[in-house]
Amino acid sequence: MIVIVDYGMGNLRSAQKGLETAGHQAVVTDDPEMIAGADAVVLPGVGAFKDCYEGLRSRGLVQPILDAADSGRPFLGICVGLQLLFEESEEGGLSRGLGILPGRVVRFAHAKETGLKVPHMGWNQIRSVPGRPCRLLNGAADGRYVYFVHSYYARPADDSVVLATCQYGVEFAAMVGRGNVFAVQFHPEKSQSQGIAILKAFGGLVREKA
Repeated sequence: MIVIVDYGMGNLRSAQKGLETAGHQAVVTDDPEMIAGADAVVLPGVGAFKDCYEGLRSRGLVQPILDAADSGRPFLGICVGLQLLFEESEEGGLSRGLGILPGRVVRFAHAKETGLKVPHMGWNQIRSVPGRPCRLLNGAADGRYVYFVHSYYARPADDSVVLATCQYGVEFAAMVGRGNVFAVQFHPEKSQSQGIAILKAFGGLVREKA
C-alpha cells in the first residue's frame, strides 16, 4: 500500500490521481499507524514551508515521517515535500524542516535582479547529474520537460544527493535522493506522460520492495 500523507495542505487528490493513472493504488491518510504500516510513503506539498511543517507537527506526523524515511521503504517527496526534507527554510523567516537531508531552502533572486518572474511557474527542462543514475528517471532525464510551481528551492549541503537539475537564473536541484528517499521539486502528477512515467517507476520500486 502506498500512503499519501495528509497534513492539511498539499495536492493530495492530484497526487493520488497521478499514481492511479500510473497504475498504482494510493491511500490518503493522516493516521500515524497507517504511515508506519505502509509499503511506501508519499509526502506532497503546496503552500508555505512553515505552515506545511506545522501541519505535520500538529498531527503528530513528524516522527512517523522520519521513521518512514529511515525504514528502507520507498519514500517520495513532491514540491514542498522535497523542501521539507531539508534542515531549514528561509521562507517566512527561518523555519525548521525535517532534517532528513542536510541543507537549506532559499528563495529565487528577485525578478529585478534576473529578469525572471518569481514564482518559477510552468514547464522547464531537467537534466540528470552525470554518474548518478536514478531508477525513477530510467536514465532519461535530459531534456525532459516537467511542470514547476515554486518560489524557493533546496540548496543541499551534500551535493551528492542531487540527482537532476534545472536552470532558472541559477542551477537548482530538481530531484534529490539518498537510499530509499527520493524527492522532486516539480509536480509529476501535472507533468503529463513524463511525470506519470516517474510515478510509474516509483510504484514499480514499491512492488519490488513489498
